[in-house]
Amino acid sequence: MTDWGARAADHLEALAGFSAPGPGVTRMPYGPEHRAAVGYLTGMMEGAGLAVHLDAAATLVGRAEGGGAGTFYMGSHQDSVPEGGAFDGIAGVVLPVLAMQMLSEEGVQLPFAVEVLGFADEEGVRFPTALVGSRAVAGTVDMAVLDMEDRDGVSLRAALEGFGCDPAGIPSIARTGNRALGYLEAHIEQGPVLEAEGEALGVVTGICGIERHTLRFVGETGHAGTVPMAARKDALVGAARVITEVDRLARATPGIRATVGQVDVRPGAVNAVPGEVRLPVELRSEDDAARDEAGAEIQAFARRVADEMGLELEARRTYAQPAAPCDPALRGALVQAVQAGGGRGLELTSGATHDASAMADLCPISMLFIRCRGGVSHRPDENASPADLGAAVHAIAETLRRLADA
Repeated sequence: MTDWGARAADHLEALAGFSAPGPGVTRMPYGPEHRAAVGYLTGMMEGAGLAVHLDAAATLVGRAEGGGAGTFYMGSHQDSVPEGGAFDGIAGVVLPVLAMQMLSEEGVQLPFAVEVLGFADEEGVRFPTALVGSRAVAGTVDMAVLDMEDRDGVSLRAALEGFGCDPAGIPSIARTGNRALGYLEAHIEQGPVLEAEGEALGVVTGICGIERHTLRFVGETGHAGTVPMAARKDALVGAARVITEVDRLARATPGIRATVGQVDVRPGAVNAVPGEVRLPVELRSEDDAARDEAGAEIQAFARRVADEMGLELEARRTYAQPAAPCDPALRGALVQAVQAGGGRGLELTSGATHDASAMADLCPISMLFIRCRGGVSHRPDENASPADLGAAVHAIAETLRRLADA
């Protein structure tokens, strides 16, 4: 019998070699490493009997024709963060290709077409935008992003043209919603839940919504040795109170995850009272209403702190992305497929965003999580075992069988 997990591990190891020099995997979209990955995946897809092409948004598309019921989509992204791991994103391209190869070798004929999609840019680390490929498929891409530039002044439009794509053709990529049956994305969990539960696979209930707030406290700077404590308007002390409240509120509110990952302090001298502080607050939740309420509470708390301390405050919400619930029917098929392979069919939420969140504008979505060692991701030591990868291949194939029988 074919060891599909070992085969997946071998492919992922080979793909990890298409990386810029340095630790881990660094594969920026539209660069030489991306081009090499496209070449490798093209060979994989063709070996599985798929017809392959690269679309105008640099998404690699492998298609298997089926009956007239429509098209089911699977996939994930090829790019990485700098010095990232060998599994994030790319495993979600490799595993469905192997599942399609398994079904082909078993002589299974699906009553619908299948497309495996290898998106170019999900991480958003080269250009100040992301999900261009999946948004193009869903028909929601903003063509203005083509004028955005990377750090070297290269526009997204120019990068796509240099990759052999025609950006003007992006609007024509959009699929027809009434022909789109659904989307399945396999992805390492990027967290510790599955490992703690002793489960190889988990089924995602939904992708969290995200919002970000920018806060700016302005006080008065002065000499650290001559300004009395009672007379100070220390912007950093005010910011620190808010940071503590962000943590307290998230811990007290089920389903909320909140982070302050950056603090900009001015003048930033060891012997000067901080006169200005900027900080972002990021909130994530599968419950949009709870997330909105938490954001409002944090802004209200920050205003109370500013009033009490005599500080000026600028506060605004700078970003909001709604949650994307997974389709109950697809979730059910995935749970049954995982259980058929001996798993519990554990369900959990996704605290990270994925291409599935963009595909939700086109069709019902689903996600299969794969256990990763230590819950580690976006690091060179990111790892998923061959056995768990093999379980995912079988679960994907079984899900397609169940959808065909539905």
